[in-house]
Order: sequence, then C-alpha cells, then structure tokens
Amino acid sequence: MTKSEVRQEIRRRKAACSAEERALLSRQVTAKLVATPQWQHAHTVLLYHSLPDEVATHDLITEALSAGKRVLLPVVVGDDLELRFLPTPDALREGAFHILEPTGAPITDYAAIDLAVIPGVAFTPDGRRLGRGRGYYDRLLAHFPQSLSSSLSPSLEEREPAGEPSPYLIGLCWHFQLLADLPTEPHDLTVHAVIA
Repeated sequence: MTKSEVRQEIRRRKAACSAEERALLSRQVTAKLVATPQWQHAHTVLLYHSLPDEVATHDLITEALSAGKRVLLPVVVGDDLELRFLPTPDALREGAFHILEPTGAPITDYAAIDLAVIPGVAFTPDGRRLGRGRGYYDRLLAHFPQSLSSSLSPSLEEREPAGEPSPYLIGLCWHFQLLADLPTEPHDLTVHAVIA
C-alpha cells in the first residue's frame, strides 16, 4: 500500500470504532504507558494534546503533572513544532489545526527530555511510523541528540531506564493502527517502542 492508501485505511478503521470504544482503548493504552519503567523514571516528558482521532492524552497530561513531571507539549509555528512547558493543565489556548497548545516558555534543550510520546497514523511493531504527511515530528526529532535506526528494538520490559537514549521515543496508537509493514522513506521518524 502507498502512504495515502494506509492513511485512508486507518481512517476507515477509526470510523468503524465508536467514540466510546476509542475512549476505552485509549485508557488501556495509556495505562500500559504509565506502567513502563520509562514513564516511571522520566522527569521531563514530551506529550501531545490529542485530537479526537488520536489516543486520548488529556488525562495522561493531568496525571503527569500531578506526579510532578515536567510536561512539554508541541506548538505549531509555521512549518515546525516548537516545544513549550505546560505549567498547569489549563494553561492552554487553541492554536493551529484547532489543537490546544501550551502558553508556557519555549524550550530547546532537547537533551533534557527523558521520554517523548509520539502520535502517528500508523506504526509497525519495530517502531516505523507513518504520520499525517506534513513532517512536523520528523523535523522536530531531527534536532534530538540521537540517531534512530529502524532495526528491531528490545521490548519495553527488556530495557533498563539507565543508559537509554535520551529522549526515549514511544509511539502511541490503538491496536488497529499497528501494521506489519509501512511504506517509509529514510527521513521518516522511527521510535524505540510502540504501545498499542
């Protein structure tokens, strides 16, 4: 399948799943994330403020702040994403694409991020990702202090938090967004692990 065909197929799968089902699946996916050592040991976390067709992260953001984590969210600035602190759950305003964005200070110290939770249209079990096609996350993560390969990564349970690449990248998706294969190009983002 082409990238366009994959996006169309995933849209069809999302439409076949009710809002209630997606909400239940989102709670299950985020519970798996919160149980990982990567989440538990992270001090600074990059999250995303979910749209209705993404794994819901609003409660996850509140939970992270309540746990004393420093939360960053992306802000669309032209063709790029800028990262900003979210000091409180309500320090948000509507930005590009009707996404709620933080009003905190921008940061560029990407090495300070312990964990980055990344949305996507589809993922493969080995961490390949297909986004919406605008390349925002590919451009953002090109600035991160690491190079990612598309080779199979050990499972989350097999990894030790100490000595991991910083930030550690986890893709978040519903089970029907996890595909055996994806059409990818060399510049396409790869994550260390996927939770579905």
